[in-house]
Order: sequence, then C-alpha cells, then structure tokens
Amino acid sequence: MPKKTMNPKVDKYLAEGCMRCKLGGTPNCKVHNWEEELKILRAILLDCGLTEELKWSLPCYTYQKRNIVMMTAFKDYCSLNFMKGSLLKDTHGILVMPGENTQVGRQIRFTNAQDIAMMEPILKEYILEAIEVEKSGVKPTVKKKPVPIPEELQEKLNDIPALKTAFEALTPGRQRAYILYFSAPKQAKTRESRIEKCIQKILDGKGLND
Repeated sequence: MPKKTMNPKVDKYLAEGCMRCKLGGTPNCKVHNWEEELKILRAILLDCGLTEELKWSLPCYTYQKRNIVMMTAFKDYCSLNFMKGSLLKDTHGILVMPGENTQVGRQIRFTNAQDIAMMEPILKEYILEAIEVEKSGVKPTVKKKPVPIPEELQEKLNDIPALKTAFEALTPGRQRAYILYFSAPKQAKTRESRIEKCIQKILDGKGLND
C-alpha cells in the first residue's frame, strides 16, 4: 500500500494534545509524555496505507472512510486501539481489553519507543489484518447484557423528573456508559458523587465522554 500523507490536525494534536481537559495545550498534557512513541506509531500506521484523520479529538486511521485503529495517550502508556480487535487472531498475544466490559475493541499498549521499533513488523501485521477484517464485512458479535441501574441513580431519577426524562432520551449506549460508570465504585458516597457531577451533562443531552 502507498504511504498516506500526514494530516495537519494530527500535527496539532501532537503539539497541543487532545484539548479534552484543562491540561491541553500545556507542557503537562499526557500526549507530551509519549511524543516520541506516538510519532513512531504514526509513521507505522501511515506506512500501512491508512488515511489519517482526527475524530473524537484523537488520531484515527481509516480505510475507505471506515475506522480501523486509533492512537491514544494515557498517563501510564500510549496505545493502538483496534476498533474490531476482537476479530483479530492475536497470534502474538499482545492485545488487551481496554475495560472489563469491553466486547469488541482491543488495545496494544506501549511504554517506550524501543519496544515499538522492535515490534514494527508485528504491528504492521496486525494493522493489515485489521484492514482485511474490515474489507471482509464481518461484524463482531456483541452480547447485550442488561445492566441494573444503581440505587443512587434510580433515587435521583425518581426525585428529579427532568433528569429522568433527559436520561431516558439518551441513546441506549450513552445510558449504558453512565450506568457502568456510576456502578463501578464500591462506596455509595463515591457513586453519589459521580452522579452529582454528571447531572448537568445528562440534562444537556450529552454522553459521558462528550
């Protein structure tokens, strides 16, 4: 595949960060912790012929306008995030689930540039396989398990009719994301705090990560 050109929006991301938190545009942005690693990953992705875009404030690499893999920076690592990673063979056993409730997406995590350079042939193998999976049209099987609404959220919905209306107007995916986020803490006080902080977002019709 011919190497694709760099997108100026991703240049800006590498220079300033995703701008989704108050650290964006500052030296403390986590993107700067992994600048060298992200640049190496970027070159590998472009060398595989993917189109470079910026979606959800993050570098996203597409094939014929379909999302294949995203590049992200976290506090303790940077990663490649395969949109349909559960369909990859993972012959080298390097894919991990981003979260315990993740069904389809998979990550490869990195903590230094040397490892990425050494793994380049393997990473290209995974990326090209992901492209072939997308070409095939195969869709991953997603099991939708009902998620119980935490008691603290149900009480708020009962007490605030406008909140109940707004929550029920959200897409099922956004509702599920909120429920999982609110349910995660073991302590009721922490669950209540999370709910309080998200009330206005729900009333505004926004998802957890909007």
